[in-house]
Amino acid sequence: MFGLKSVYFYLIACQITLIKFFKKIYFSSKNYNKSLESKTPQQVYYNPNSFLLSIITSYRTHSFKVNEIDPNIFWLDDEKKDEKQMHSFLWLSLIDRKTDHTKIKKIIYIWMLKNSKYRKKTWETSTLSTRIISWILNVDIILNNSTFDFRRNFLNCIISQTNHLRRNIRFESDTKKKIEILTAIILTGLVFKEYEENYNIGIKELETLIKDFFDNDGFPLSRNPNDLIFFAKYLIFCKELIKDSQKYVPEFLQDIIDKNLNCIHFIKTPNEQLPLFNGASVVNLNQIQKYLDEFKPNSKNKNIGGLFKIKHKNHFLVIDTERPPKQKFSKSYQSGPLSFEYFLDGIKIITNSGFGGHISKRAEALSRLTACQSTLSINDTSVTKFEKSEMIKKVFGNSIEDTFKSFELFSKDENGLIGCSSSNNGYEKKFGCTHKREIYIDKVNNYLKGIDHIIKAKDGYPIRYAFRFHINPDLSAVKTMSGNSALIQISKNKSLIFTVKDEILEIEKSIFLGGKKILDNTCITISGNLVNKNKTFNWEIKKNI
Repeated sequence: MFGLKSVYFYLIACQITLIKFFKKIYFSSKNYNKSLESKTPQQVYYNPNSFLLSIITSYRTHSFKVNEIDPNIFWLDDEKKDEKQMHSFLWLSLIDRKTDHTKIKKIIYIWMLKNSKYRKKTWETSTLSTRIISWILNVDIILNNSTFDFRRNFLNCIISQTNHLRRNIRFESDTKKKIEILTAIILTGLVFKEYEENYNIGIKELETLIKDFFDNDGFPLSRNPNDLIFFAKYLIFCKELIKDSQKYVPEFLQDIIDKNLNCIHFIKTPNEQLPLFNGASVVNLNQIQKYLDEFKPNSKNKNIGGLFKIKHKNHFLVIDTERPPKQKFSKSYQSGPLSFEYFLDGIKIITNSGFGGHISKRAEALSRLTACQSTLSINDTSVTKFEKSEMIKKVFGNSIEDTFKSFELFSKDENGLIGCSSSNNGYEKKFGCTHKREIYIDKVNNYLKGIDHIIKAKDGYPIRYAFRFHINPDLSAVKTMSGNSALIQISKNKSLIFTVKDEILEIEKSIFLGGKKILDNTCITISGNLVNKNKTFNWEIKKNI
């Protein structure tokens, strides 16, 4: 079945690649660029508040001194700069808005001379969409005291680029790029009366995208917390633009924003970060903190997006209890079913490795391995296989080839224990094993208790198991003399003790990939061999008194 799926996606990928190839040839033709020309807007219907850009970009980390720039050479060495950020014009949000705008116009004028017609490098979908947004949100300073010719060329350039996005949005398979496109299209429909149709088209397509990409709780079907934040930013941005233009905010848009904020509240960790599951990395929530503060969570769910949360007093734990997403949404999936992250007194103790996609391709590949998650791996393999076809990866990203089932999720809050148990059959096909994990907070004795089960469906197949518990890179762990416990040092006078019953544990070197660079950390490992029987592992994390 999975082979047939791979063949299907391969054929679709070939078709999309072939279409894109011929389209890029056509895009560079005079006829195509001529066809993008349409009516010049007579005026900017309203000037959006430029501060709204801060919702979708954190590019305000330093100033951009226009007066120190020579516009004539600004684009000559653009190969040495961050290409996307320079050609997206996000740096416009960094300028002193009271400064002389003449140089800004000159920089844009020179850009238009070289790039007003399609060029593969500067008309890349994400860069183009962001450029339209940035230009329009800074249109007041760009057009201030401008000549008639500059104004006309500038507005025509925006419309030509928008027309290109409209024509080709149906060929875009990347949902992140799609919402960037729709935001740009919606914005042009808000500011130009002649193109109000763009607003209606963009809103209709946005509603369809939301229905296709989010579950009933408002969590992305990719199961990626970073996608949740990315989309929430753009959806809030669209809402604020619509409000700013004094239009009615569509009900579906307000509804999905409320659901998104509720999901963020649900998964937000005690250190104001995201739990590192399924493509998540360390993310700053400052850009939408205002909206999070104003929103009142209304969900009593313990399980959103396949993440089950256990919270009691100073304990906070999240565990992944769900199967992988569908193949088309799986490009950021990390194979760590029943992995968990644990906080005590606001400090992360047990972590997953995080997603290394923003570090390097190699770091991304490593971060997908089951061994990089705080869960079980068997025979040094990962639970899921990832797509090997370069053609499919080029079109759909590094998606998964196979899947597994998660089942028997039970929550518990009785007899002094609060937590859950869940199982998955990820290793059943290859090794005849099912993994069940029970994880509870002992409310009476104030500690974390775990019970892992390896259930053998078939006898006679030898396996080597390894349970890994990755330690926060800010902390350290050392094995004790007993051999079955490890001391986790939090501070000079504060530590925890990890203990496993009737097993020997080891302290191994590991890596943390959730930040902007690779960090060294350690992991507590329980490993051994198993042939003809089931096995249960009892472990706990207590304060060291």
